[in-house]
Amino acid sequence: MDLPFIYHSDYVVPLPNEHRFPMRKFSLLHELLLVDGVAEASQFHAPERPPTEWLELVHTPDYVQAYCTGTLDAKAQRRIGLPWSAALVNRTCVAVGGTVLTAKLALECGLACNTAGGTHHAFPSYGSGFCIFNDLAIAARVIQRLGLAKKILIVDLDVHQGDGTALIFQDDASVFTFSMHCEVNFPGTKQTSDRDVPLPEGMEDEAYLQTLAAHLPDLLDQLKPDLVLYDAGVDVHLGDRLGKLALSDRGVFCREMQVLGTCVGQGYPVACVIGGGYATDIKALVYRHSLLHRAAIQVYPRIA
Repeated sequence: MDLPFIYHSDYVVPLPNEHRFPMRKFSLLHELLLVDGVAEASQFHAPERPPTEWLELVHTPDYVQAYCTGTLDAKAQRRIGLPWSAALVNRTCVAVGGTVLTAKLALECGLACNTAGGTHHAFPSYGSGFCIFNDLAIAARVIQRLGLAKKILIVDLDVHQGDGTALIFQDDASVFTFSMHCEVNFPGTKQTSDRDVPLPEGMEDEAYLQTLAAHLPDLLDQLKPDLVLYDAGVDVHLGDRLGKLALSDRGVFCREMQVLGTCVGQGYPVACVIGGGYATDIKALVYRHSLLHRAAIQVYPRIA
């Protein structure tokens, strides 16, 4: 089977022109992967909207219902930072379905990449930081509920700490949360991951890659996970508006090769989501996100 990529046209919904969340990046990423020959149309798998029961494996029924019906109070809506619409509800749910499908296909093929996902600031009873439902946490719970994996490692390399994910699994030994993030950045109040690696502002390629190399192989040896969920946020890039780290395009690509190569090389299936990225130059941002998929194409033949 060819390397699976996951995409749905519902990943994009209209936002106000001045909104700083780059919603268009999801469809533009899909287009770039096809235009550059990174992927063929036949490699893309479309997710379905998941049942409410899947969302409630992580989130409280009251929160799920309030968000989906548009009755969430104004303060809770502001904390999310995205204007509510029925289309956004559907987009949010379909994207969760995409990460679940990515996890399933990774277990089947050894590696799979979503073209969205990484909503790690969503907590059980509220959303935060452009994150409504926590797709990484829901995918982990669904995969476990279906009996497809027991031990799961979440590798979160978004520039912001995966605070929602950390809290959700703080008392769950079956899911290990690893977050390597800029220390002086959102969220202001950090949670406690199973392993947190706070990084100083302005860290560049080599120091970043060496830090990652000091942790990831050790974690794999220690945990021997049935599945790795990888949040490949590109807001670590020098050109990101919300990042505060200083990786280059080359550094981001080397990171993707390092993560995927290390995991796949040791026989651990990896399900990838693209995480955050907030550059003003949307073309440059989409290219950075595509580095994950370009690395995956190089690594995937090692599984065959």
